[in-house]
Amino acid sequence: MDWKNKNVLITGASSGIGQALAKEAVKQGAKVGLIARREDLLKNLVAELQAKGGTAGYQRADVADRASLTNAIFALEQQLGPVDILIANAGVGSTNTPDNLKLDEAEALIKVNLLGVIYSIGAVLPKMLERKSGQIAAVSSLASYKGLPGAAAYCASKAGVNAYMESLRIQLRRSGVRFTTICPGFIKTPMTETNKGMMFVLEADEAARRMVAALQSRRKIYNFPWATTRLTKLARFLPDWMVAQTVDEHVGGQGAETVGKR
Repeated sequence: MDWKNKNVLITGASSGIGQALAKEAVKQGAKVGLIARREDLLKNLVAELQAKGGTAGYQRADVADRASLTNAIFALEQQLGPVDILIANAGVGSTNTPDNLKLDEAEALIKVNLLGVIYSIGAVLPKMLERKSGQIAAVSSLASYKGLPGAAAYCASKAGVNAYMESLRIQLRRSGVRFTTICPGFIKTPMTETNKGMMFVLEADEAARRMVAALQSRRKIYNFPWATTRLTKLARFLPDWMVAQTVDEHVGGQGAETVGKR
């Protein structure tokens, strides 16, 4: 699918994967609408994209704030036109221990990682259904396939994203709107610079290139890279004690919250 002159909306676009996705989308000839909390980084990114001949706009919003996010998306549609492709990318990570479940952090994480995706979709889907065209992508994680020690809330939030996207994809299979769930492994971003135990790490720009290619080919689910995907699938069949021991050895007992973190 050609992205030339398509209007691509990206949440969590100020750094990491979101920033790399914005640059890759502009390379493909798309217009990009960018949403994140850090306005200074968004402003700099838009200036960089425009200096290279791209069409870009931004709005500051927190995806966990439904009203703020909806208003931001509406403002970008007024500026750039109807959203053709949504990439709900915004996400955060958090660790937990059995004696400290960090309930406040868990609640905030689920609002961003799961409700942020739902709010983003809710803002663009009705108009896509009216036009009988569009594509919605949600950036989940390979951690969605297994409840990993130290990452209970993170894994649960991403599993919720998978189930939500699957439900919409099945129900709206004849609507003209396409749904793609993207599950990356370890990606090198500012948020993962100090993380321990990351394997088969991809640079953000390479991850973005692969993700855009998957969207253009209209993949339903895209798990990558293949090596981490195979390990994750294997972990689903391992006994609990082996999973716990493996995670502890690789991340020093800190949990596996960094899988797919942006």
